[in-house]
Amino acid sequence: MLKAVAQRTALKHIESQVPDSELRAKVTPDYVIGCKRVLLSNTLYPALGQANVTLHDKNDGISEITETGIVTTTGEHVDVDLLVWSTGYDATDGVISYPVIGRDGRALSDVWDPYPRAYLGTTIPGFPNLFVVTGPNTGIGHTSAIFLIEAQMEYIVRAVDAVRQVGATAIEVTAAAEQEYTDTIHREMEGTVWKDGGCHSWYQSKSGHVVAMFPGFSFTFRRWAKRFRPEAHHIHRSSTEATTKDEVSA
Repeated sequence: MLKAVAQRTALKHIESQVPDSELRAKVTPDYVIGCKRVLLSNTLYPALGQANVTLHDKNDGISEITETGIVTTTGEHVDVDLLVWSTGYDATDGVISYPVIGRDGRALSDVWDPYPRAYLGTTIPGFPNLFVVTGPNTGIGHTSAIFLIEAQMEYIVRAVDAVRQVGATAIEVTAAAEQEYTDTIHREMEGTVWKDGGCHSWYQSKSGHVVAMFPGFSFTFRRWAKRFRPEAHHIHRSSTEATTKDEVSA
């Protein structure tokens, strides 16, 4: 439905605002609508079409910065007074930019190679008492992120209550539960606009996995987070011992 209605409307908008065929070809996306954020504007395309504006697309980027300007990949030298280096941000492979060390000295950066992953986007096996808010696969494209953050916080509160309930000191998700969750997420991601349809965006990690977005409905995530599963967790009384599942459920 989004492709049938919104993409047709978007293409007609480009056609009406960009009369020059060469420029229109440059600004027309080669991916399905929804792959990247949809920006609504009546001024962008007319601005690009002004006589004092030149658009160099992805096929003619910057190969060199000189003392007086830039050299494009096609060899053209362009004199410029100011460069605005808008390189974006790393929201996938760099989910946590500082070192995090877990059990047995394991670094989170190693565990997250080749791509970040976490149970409910919140907890990682081998990292007791570590809770990540807005972690892997918690982005949402159709409602407020606060809705999912609240769901994560509810899960975290229930996890802490489970620890306090048995007088323990730490909790971590089991490797099997995290693997099952991650497999489900990426299986459901297949066929989405973020994975297919020529999409290459910041939603994807270097490995090609879509790490930024949640593939289902926001209320599905909230339901999963609300139902705390004791059997999916280890609860530790010390740094080396864990309670049994029966104790966790008590």
